[in-house]
Amino acid sequence: MDLKGKKRVSSMISKISSKELIGSELQENKLIYSVVGFLPSCDFVDNALLISNLGYLLSQKGLNTCIVDLKVFYPNLYQFLDVKPNKKSDGLIKVLKSDKVDIREEMLHTRYERLYLLSPSPHDLMEEYYDFDFENIERVISTLKNTFDIVLIDIPNNPPLEFCLGAMNNCHVGFFTASERIEVSGNMMKLLDYANSVGISTAKFTSVILMNLLGLDYDYKVIEEMGFNIAAKIPFVKSAITYSLEGRIYVKDNPLINKYFKRELHKLADNLSEQ
Repeated sequence: MDLKGKKRVSSMISKISSKELIGSELQENKLIYSVVGFLPSCDFVDNALLISNLGYLLSQKGLNTCIVDLKVFYPNLYQFLDVKPNKKSDGLIKVLKSDKVDIREEMLHTRYERLYLLSPSPHDLMEEYYDFDFENIERVISTLKNTFDIVLIDIPNNPPLEFCLGAMNNCHVGFFTASERIEVSGNMMKLLDYANSVGISTAKFTSVILMNLLGLDYDYKVIEEMGFNIAAKIPFVKSAITYSLEGRIYVKDNPLINKYFKRELHKLADNLSEQ
């Protein structure tokens, strides 16, 4: 991002954190559970599609919304939000390395009002992310929590990686995302057992968002019998995938939106904005 662009983004985000502009009105809107994590439990889920659409709906409710892409090896949310990716060593990795970096200058401003993205650069080397620990991740999430009304985190399902467990540990609310796959329940329990064994609280990850449903004869009761709550059931919609390939928000840009997709996304947005 050039100097002019950084100044513009910094100016926009400074309005969010300015005490003079926050005032009592914004403080009254502050959510109790403002850091929300999304963790895939199997193949054929699309967190980026879910989070980009959900983030847009939350921003339209007047919430200053930050989306964080913690898939440090393969970031893709910048494509779904149609923003120019960070240059190498800019963005997420820069704020992880030093608490002296102004996080506002590393945010990507989307075309949508009150919707921002903190993302790794796709040009960063994988090995550059091996040395970060829980403290680095906690500091960044804490800073975002104090800057934005709500933070949505795309968490990689890679338990040995600090970005997985570190994000789980610092979320207020967590959702597993799942599709109609036989291994879903086992995968969720295995990850939670591992997280619990290293001292990570797992009580917040008890809700499941079912995605890309094809109407298969799937036994959803298995998920519920294992103690999970199904928070939403989102159907597979071909046009939603097509819109994401073009960097457009399906719930905003498609005049013929699938009513079930719309209903479930709005239900999620309403629940998160009222916490």
